[in-house]
Amino acid sequence: MANRPDKRKIASLESHIGYWLRLVSNGVSQSFAQELTGKGVTVAEWVFMRQLYDYAEARPSAIASEMGMTRGAISKLAERLLVKQLVNRKEETADRRYQSISLTESGRSLVEDLAETADANENVHFSCLEPEERQLLLTTLQKLAIHHQMRNHPTT
Repeated sequence: MANRPDKRKIASLESHIGYWLRLVSNGVSQSFAQELTGKGVTVAEWVFMRQLYDYAEARPSAIASEMGMTRGAISKLAERLLVKQLVNRKEETADRRYQSISLTESGRSLVEDLAETADANENVHFSCLEPEERQLLLTTLQKLAIHHQMRNHPTT
């Protein structure tokens, strides 16, 4: 490809930090998503179940708030997980709009299995870094997320 002298010089894609972040993020995320698909869940379902794991039961609205998702999106996730028998739903007798959700025994077991999968995926992609480099990368990314108020859990 010939250079075009009439165009002003612009930075290459590879000169941007965002390019490298996206490249690495895509590789790590796609690898993990494939592992999850093989175990019958999506990344969004995994994130939902992992959030729910810390509670005996929770209201969908609380999980939606924690994940930065709408109640409608959380309801759809809950429905899919109900069909897969990974969560239970308990409706209040006085008002059916109020409900709580909890992981089933198989859901809890799956979260523990998927947590190991997540750890293994991270080790595959970041094992080339020294422990200090990994910690610096983690700290730097956390600092950027906090500074820019990025609170929503990545689910895609």
